[in-house]
Amino acid sequence: MAFEGLTGRLQDAFSSLRKKGKVSEQDVQDAMRQVRLALLEADVNYKVVREFVNSVREKAIGEEVLESLNGGQQVVKIVYDELSELMGGEQAEVVTSYIPPTVYMMTGLQGAGKTTTAGKLANFLRKSKNMKPMLIAADIYRPAAIDQLQTIGEQLNIPVFSMGDQVSPVEIAKKGLEEAKAQNRDLVIIDTAGRLHIDEVLMTELKEIKTAVDPEEIFLVVDAMTGQDAVNVADSFNDQLDISSVILTKLDGDTRGGAALSIRKVTGKPIKFTGTGEKLDALEPFYPDRMANRILGMGDLLTLIERAQEEVDEKRAEELAQKMAENRYDFNDFIEQMDQMRNMGPLEDLLKMIPGVGNIPGMDEFEMDEKELDYMKAIVMSMTPAEREDPDLLNQSRRRRVAEGSARSLNEVNRLIKQFKQSREMMAGMSGGKMPKGLGQMFGGKKGFGGGGNPLQGLGGGAPKSNRNRKKRKKIKRRK
Repeated sequence: MAFEGLTGRLQDAFSSLRKKGKVSEQDVQDAMRQVRLALLEADVNYKVVREFVNSVREKAIGEEVLESLNGGQQVVKIVYDELSELMGGEQAEVVTSYIPPTVYMMTGLQGAGKTTTAGKLANFLRKSKNMKPMLIAADIYRPAAIDQLQTIGEQLNIPVFSMGDQVSPVEIAKKGLEEAKAQNRDLVIIDTAGRLHIDEVLMTELKEIKTAVDPEEIFLVVDAMTGQDAVNVADSFNDQLDISSVILTKLDGDTRGGAALSIRKVTGKPIKFTGTGEKLDALEPFYPDRMANRILGMGDLLTLIERAQEEVDEKRAEELAQKMAENRYDFNDFIEQMDQMRNMGPLEDLLKMIPGVGNIPGMDEFEMDEKELDYMKAIVMSMTPAEREDPDLLNQSRRRRVAEGSARSLNEVNRLIKQFKQSREMMAGMSGGKMPKGLGQMFGGKKGFGGGGNPLQGLGGGAPKSNRNRKKRKKIKRRK
């Protein structure tokens, strides 16, 4: 996930400050030196880094901070405020037209994910603002670009206007807008052509489309994994086209995050959305304050809650809570919740959104193997309906049958059933307002779910990578 390296470096820089009461000017200077290096390693624009560090240093060396009894915490708060402001301060809303349809142009270089993002944006605004979108295929140059957009439209049940690849993009945009008005569509998203690099022909065409349709927003889609190149692309597009805002794609990938921290400062244009996965619902509004929290390892509880609300039906959640309180929670409920959780994103990313979890030792190495979740589901689905509803029916002969049916070992089946029963008792105890027996062991005690010192072990194989490698080495030695 983006910012992991930066988050780790910043936490190292502030760890000693957080422990201190009063801080000296030298303490601040030392921390700012580490912050500067961390930002440069994250591929943040050099001028942006210089201004950011100078601004933080100036505020942190003020008399109120140095004389305060919790100066370290105040320095971290200053960094948080400056990070949030660097990325825009407040969330920037999309602009809509008073007289429909609202028109958006999608621009960017090839490979940034522009066409897929057009579908994601249409899907997001249909859900969040109850808009009726139409997509216009105006990229006549890239092979299969029109087919790709039409496939996305079919998956989302959103109409796509196309005139093939022998008509000028400007004409396609104008005719598509007329068709959208005829169909009473209140949102038009135009997928324009990209290039491998910026050239005069591309910019001329985009300017002509802009003149022809007068869009409310010109979104520039940039790949966050390209780092400073993304910032340079944004600057060039903005100079020639006067973009309105930016959408960062692949922010869930192995990116250092420099683009997110630089683009607003360099272009003066806000980031409004981020792509967080390959699915067509993996697009999120960009909140500078929440992103600052994530970067500093403080979690992002609001985004976690919003994702949960999208996936979980409130009435069904109340029913499950009642079943937990009455110790009636079964394997069918377990599978339902597992599927909902997987739809929200990778578990390790969700855990890091909980404030404080990112500071747990070893959390930066924690990784949940999706295959382990598949194995767990296979075990449950190999049970009979009666066994899923009443796990107490699972005697050893039945467990052996489940192991054979799921192609998993008997030990795995026994471990899953044991953990399930422990979790069910824990949830019932918590619902009753009691501290259930063994809770301390399961979270931070001597034995976690997997029997090790890490409380996250055993959750579908969610052990740190280093621990897994250690186990593999032990197996190899035994074989020898």
